[in-house]
Amino acid sequence: MKVLGVSGSPIKNSNTDRALKLALESTGLETEFVKLKDYTVAPCQACLGCVKTNTCVIKDDGIELAEKAKEADALIIAGFTPYSSLDSRTKAFIERLYPLRHTHGYMAGKPGGAIITYAVPTDNEMLPPASDFGVNAIQFYMMEEGMEFIGDVRIKGVIPCVKCGHGDECKMSGIKMLYGPEATVSSVGVGTFEEQPEAVEAAIKLGKDIAKKITQK
Repeated sequence: MKVLGVSGSPIKNSNTDRALKLALESTGLETEFVKLKDYTVAPCQACLGCVKTNTCVIKDDGIELAEKAKEADALIIAGFTPYSSLDSRTKAFIERLYPLRHTHGYMAGKPGGAIITYAVPTDNEMLPPASDFGVNAIQFYMMEEGMEFIGDVRIKGVIPCVKCGHGDECKMSGIKMLYGPEATVSSVGVGTFEEQPEAVEAAIKLGKDIAKKITQK
């Protein structure tokens, strides 16, 4: 039995990556970690050229990744939320799983989960619910393909403005937009996965719950 984990984060050893790896490790099963930055995956072009073959007509790494998803017993998709929506790499990967749907429903019945890293505070009702949007994009994909969505992990991540070098004085700083005019780089800081007990616990639980679902079949 094998669990496939796919990360859309372009950052090396990111919060997203580490949370995904912990979830995979917690399954106790054979796993594979895929970092989408290492692959070339174009978005679906809605041509329906995959209907008869269940294989995309775009000749890039999306074909290989779809095959990995097809052969896996479970799938965990991890991404982040630029502009309060699911990142483009992760979205493109999801779109390229569409060929597996036709006639056979190759993903149907498989358990899956979502891991999302977000930067928009969740306690401010005036701001978009970025973490919800990210999780929903993955959950709704799994729902439409007949998969069983087991759960999600949400990690408070890093605002890019904290690291750009101009976060305190830039008039477009996301730090002040999200945390108020008095917020600074030092007051906001860098959020790390390991310092968030609820997220760590959720990652472990997701892995264990997916393993339990697979082994019960």
